Amino acid sequence: MATKIRLARSGAKKRPYYRIVVADQRSPRDGRFIEKLGAYNPMLPKGDENRIVFDKERMQHWLKTGAQPTERVERFLRAAGLITTKAVYRDAEKGPKNPDKLRKHQAKEEAPAPAAKEEAPAASDAAAEAASSAEEAVSPSTDA
Repeated sequence: MATKIRLARSGAKKRPYYRIVVADQRSPRDGRFIEKLGAYNPMLPKGDENRIVFDKERMQHWLKTGAQPTERVERFLRAAGLITTKAVYRDAEKGPKNPDKLRKHQAKEEAPAPAAKEEAPAASDAAAEAASSAEEAVSPSTDA
């Protein structure tokens, strides 16, 4: 049985409150779950200590047994220091959906390395030195 650590929504309309639960991945979002691990209240300010509350020992137990956290729960665990590796999701690999952002994203990937930028001014400095030495070579012959 594949298990997920995910959010189950509860609370009133336009007043969400989520329970952090371990459930079989085939069960509905708000349906049957194996164990409640904590709670998430998005209505509280970001700095509030009661915004995200969960039992770290039980969370570590379920992670060791192979339960996979969802993206949102993984962010909570990363902020708490329980997960250090970064998971790669399929949507993140695709890049931005907005065409303008996609062009910028591709331009950043194709941009030359900073070392190449440093070589270009060095080449122009060498050309300037060669030109100045050529002027010096011409000027003594005109003075004679």
